[in-house]
Amino acid sequence: MAKLLIIDDERAIRSTLREILEYENYDVEDIDNGVDGLDLIRKKKFDLVLCDIKMNKMDGMEVLEQALAYSPDLPFIMISGHGTVETAIEASKKGAFDFISKPPDLNRLLITVRNALDRGNLVTETKVLKRKVSKTRDILGSSENINKIKETIERVAPTEARVLITGANGSGKELVARWLHEKSHRAESPLIEVNCAAIPSELIESELFGHEKGSFTSAVKQRIGKFELANGGTLFLDEIGDMSLSAQAKVLRALQEHKITRVGGEKELEVNVRVLAATNKDLMKEIEDGNFRMDLYHRLNVINIHVPHLTERTEDIPEIASSFLEDICKDYGMPVKKISDAGMEALKGLPWTGNVRELHNMIERLIILSDKVITEHDVAAFANPGGGTNIGAAGSSNGTNGSAVSSTNYDKFNNFQDYKDHAEREFIKFKLEKNNWNVSKTADDIDIQRSHLYSKIEKFGLKRVTE
Repeated sequence: MAKLLIIDDERAIRSTLREILEYENYDVEDIDNGVDGLDLIRKKKFDLVLCDIKMNKMDGMEVLEQALAYSPDLPFIMISGHGTVETAIEASKKGAFDFISKPPDLNRLLITVRNALDRGNLVTETKVLKRKVSKTRDILGSSENINKIKETIERVAPTEARVLITGANGSGKELVARWLHEKSHRAESPLIEVNCAAIPSELIESELFGHEKGSFTSAVKQRIGKFELANGGTLFLDEIGDMSLSAQAKVLRALQEHKITRVGGEKELEVNVRVLAATNKDLMKEIEDGNFRMDLYHRLNVINIHVPHLTERTEDIPEIASSFLEDICKDYGMPVKKISDAGMEALKGLPWTGNVRELHNMIERLIILSDKVITEHDVAAFANPGGGTNIGAAGSSNGTNGSAVSSTNYDKFNNFQDYKDHAEREFIKFKLEKNNWNVSKTADDIDIQRSHLYSKIEKFGLKRVTE
């Protein structure tokens, strides 16, 4: 439900507007002066403000300026009984969405309010999407390993040197590649990514070099390959250890001669591409096993950057986790949650088989399933179900309240809903025991209605165990 604020020194106008808007199912507050109105805007989150221009204490235009300085995306509709074209233009220049004269026309008012709210939603969504797709995420951490990687990127990025990035799955190899591109002279040109492990071996050559129409059965039209698409920019070959030997030979030729030939074609095409490659495999072992070309390895491995496993830099976990907390809570439109010191120690003690990617997923799970402050008990219950990890060693209690699901067996769940019900039951049980089965206090603690909590207790068959 959209939350609206009316600022007007005429009680009749406030009452009329409030009655109309509440009838349309808006959540409405009103105030009779600009000073208190600004104070409310700073304290609460409003989706729209309707503000009179001529008021005591503070002029409406001044309210508009100060409010937008504090919250630039907050839509304002200015209302006045002395409306002129000049006033409307001035309000628009200062950032108002629209201007309505008193007494307001009902239909015009409702349409304007709806349009202003729609625009506000679009602005918010656009900002979230831009942050997701256009900004390369920072390399988080200040450990010795990470600082060395950052220094290497600063040195290598401005050059044309090829870079081989190694490390386990989920450790952040793609992020290193993105920063090498961002800080290079090719940053304004495209960064084209190819996951060699995700493309069948019979299609990898067509994906990389393109093909001519009719070159094979399903080639119904000409296709431009990734090398051509990356011309002038950077080509990132992820999981290159999974590339077929025939494709490796063509990549080697492209690196040596800066020329490619489409599948089924005869014409050589010149390409100006900087190649970055990444793998989670031991390429020297792959060479010994005959799965990777030695000459291609040396072509790619001009500079090697190894991204360490998260367990090798546990001192970076608090910084990474806090950043994920802030980003995910913003995406969900909720207040940013905190992790207690003991909870953070519990996170640092986990094995992190999925590296930074696993940490991101776990933080998202904790945000959804935990209370305002994420504790070590929440980590034990939700962060690594099925991991078989001794969370107690990482800082959680081994007493009655700390015996949450630290070693859940995945095999006993038929589907995800079964697991969610299990996790929810254990969480509610833990909170009830923590609050000595005070249902009202527990409902406040986990931020749900008391009647809803009673339903959950009945659903999961929870009963107080007496000595």
